[in-house]
Amino acid sequence: MSTFEKPQIIVHIQKGLNYTVFDCKWVPCSAKFVTMGNFARGTGVIQVYEIQRGDLKLLREIEKAKPIKCGTFGAASLQQRFLATGDFDGNLHIWNLEAPEIPVYSVKGHKEIINTIDGIGGLGIGEGAPEIVTGSRDGKLSSITSERGTVKVWDPRQKEDPVANMEPAQGENKRDCWTVAFGNAYNQEERVVCAGYDNGDIKLFDLRNMSLRWETNIKNGVCSLEFDRKDISMNKLVATSLEGKFHVFDMRTQHPTKGFASVTEKAHKSTVWQVRHLPQNRELFLTTGGAGNLHLWKYEYPAHRSKKDSEGLEMGVAGSVSLLQNVTVSTQPISSLDWSPDKRGLCICSSFDQMVRVLIVTKLQTI
Repeated sequence: MSTFEKPQIIVHIQKGLNYTVFDCKWVPCSAKFVTMGNFARGTGVIQVYEIQRGDLKLLREIEKAKPIKCGTFGAASLQQRFLATGDFDGNLHIWNLEAPEIPVYSVKGHKEIINTIDGIGGLGIGEGAPEIVTGSRDGKLSSITSERGTVKVWDPRQKEDPVANMEPAQGENKRDCWTVAFGNAYNQEERVVCAGYDNGDIKLFDLRNMSLRWETNIKNGVCSLEFDRKDISMNKLVATSLEGKFHVFDMRTQHPTKGFASVTEKAHKSTVWQVRHLPQNRELFLTTGGAGNLHLWKYEYPAHRSKKDSEGLEMGVAGSVSLLQNVTVSTQPISSLDWSPDKRGLCICSSFDQMVRVLIVTKLQTI
């Protein structure tokens, strides 16, 4: 691919913020997005922006008692577009951004900060109930409670108690859950949650059978996990790590002892904070780095995605990845990234230089 044919990553708009921003998400079916973070005075903030004539207009600023770490629209309908957030005090809140004074749903989900959140069953994506998954560390075991889960699944239609609580086995060390992702939601019964931990563990939980389906370790903290699509039979899963690598697992064929085939790529010279697949083409994905860079990748499938081992059992065959483009847009880590579900190639990212940027990735239709 020549230089002229390659996609380009262009900073369209950038805006400085007066707070630390941890997450940003497009508001579905709009030219709006939200940013979430915390003010220096220790309170939380949600801002709603709209793209207007090549600039950003602040529509609403919502200040809350606790810093906000993460958010998702994934469990909301396209009509409601409610935002679910996790904060530094372990609270899961769901907000109507048109009337954000009081949350429409609220639960003390964890004892400590909610590091990560994901939603499914909303926005017309994924079959089954609307659900939210949260990940935390939850601190030390208390003598007066058996609650020691780090990954919990919530149905906003049910108050107080999670519908699933993935906790460590008796005697296992507690780990800090840094990232969670829903997947396999292709019918009313099937659904999985994948969780990544600070010690490099990746665990795949089957929510239909309430069991651990698969686990592996990538030898370094797992910063981000994402299925290429949530609403199909599991296809690919990307995991990024502290050490600058990412791993692409082919999730179509699970070998009874070897698990899923994977390919590993040294992507960045520092932590790979995020991975996000292009909604309109699941073979393309962006990774964000600790040095403020963005890398655009393409996954190529092998000629045959499975083969038989020496005992005649089916095992997966990993494909390959190629770097299409990279650009440095910040001097600080890019902490969050979100593709527009409506406009191909349009995305937003936030970074620890207190900036939010609107980016355009060109020539994606021809890849």
